[in-house]
Amino acid sequence: MGNQLDALVTVFTEFYYWVTIPLMFLIHIGFCLYEVSVSRHKNHMHTLMKNAMLIPVVTLSFFFFGFWIYFALPQWPLGDIASGTGALPWDLTMGSNYQDHIMGVFWAAFLLFAWTAASIVSGAVIERIRTGAFLILAVLVGSITWVIDAAWGWSPTGWMVTELGYHDAYASGVIHGICGGAALGILVHLGPRIGKFAPDGTPRNINPHNPWFAVIGLFIIYAGFWGFYAACNVPILDFTGDGSVFTATTIYLTPTTLSTITFNFLLSLAGGLLAGYTLSKGDAYWTFSGGLAGIIAASAGNDLYHPLQAFFIAIVGVWIAYRMHFWVERKFKIDDAVGAVAVHGYAGSFGVIICGFMLWGYPSLADGSVTINPLGQIIGAIIMFVVLGFIPTYIVAGILKAMGVLRIPRELELAGLDYIEEQTLDADSKEIKDAELAEVNN
Repeated sequence: MGNQLDALVTVFTEFYYWVTIPLMFLIHIGFCLYEVSVSRHKNHMHTLMKNAMLIPVVTLSFFFFGFWIYFALPQWPLGDIASGTGALPWDLTMGSNYQDHIMGVFWAAFLLFAWTAASIVSGAVIERIRTGAFLILAVLVGSITWVIDAAWGWSPTGWMVTELGYHDAYASGVIHGICGGAALGILVHLGPRIGKFAPDGTPRNINPHNPWFAVIGLFIIYAGFWGFYAACNVPILDFTGDGSVFTATTIYLTPTTLSTITFNFLLSLAGGLLAGYTLSKGDAYWTFSGGLAGIIAASAGNDLYHPLQAFFIAIVGVWIAYRMHFWVERKFKIDDAVGAVAVHGYAGSFGVIICGFMLWGYPSLADGSVTINPLGQIIGAIIMFVVLGFIPTYIVAGILKAMGVLRIPRELELAGLDYIEEQTLDADSKEIKDAELAEVNN
């Protein structure tokens, strides 16, 4: 009987993580729709293909070294390299293995986090970045920097957790904060789209080509976030060690429940939508982006918040993100096409910091050896947004710019990145029409 129960737990855990994967795939679908909707017609296919091609590139890089980083680098500064051996591509657990049911689905859950990280950056840089340059930066963010971040601040053995009391249950900083900072580092070098700013520096609106797609894309992202949240949990654990209490836990192995995160997710979504609608005076783009920013702002502590705490934190997070977006845009002429820096970076960083005050004194590890505190969260937010977010992409994007391979040529930007494809389609269409007329006349 004992063996059967153990087997049931194994199968349940395997299936639990497996289900999160197609749910998180919805996030990528949503980002594709969102980005295409915001881009102009002349750039639709390039925008879609850029986002699609990060899938194979990040998947390969994450398989070869990205997953290894999470296990190998939890301690400062270089971690425990030997601990990552089991995540190397030639290890027995990284392939077909009847003795290990979990590694593949756990790897895939982390891979979908990596796709999300790269997709966040993808939206900010549309309509002007070369595909090759973007894919290099996608590997940097998706398979290196955010994984280091996760090893430090998301693993129960990570030094930010054990030394600082860092807590970020659903990745306000670990994914969103770092990716917002990464997007900003690229945008500084990439520069604005042609025509974005008037001669006096006033920003012009480049409105979404298809606002319907933007709304649908964001709703799909909301749906995918359920998988995102679930994948951040350990599904079943004998928490007391004596069989008296079984519960879900966070990635830190601290207790929570799916009931808790359901309350808090929906209340943070509600707060974000209301704040976005009110601040933007009913603008659809910012209303639904506000819903996403609200979820992100509350995510760091949504394992422990009261639902009303999540609601009000979401409202404040959206207010900060909205105000900061337009201030940075005007002050520094930063052209963030989808508001990624604001929605993910500013809201996520705020979420990390406010968590330190709202949950001050709560255990950050199950044994209670270290507790959540404001200083640890502030330091963590800086590490996420600046140290591992902004600085690496700023350096790499600067190198790509110096090599002349970061931004597309001015003439191509004016004509549209889909110019060649459109010319080919027009030629093919004309050829078919001519052939039809010839057949009719004969």
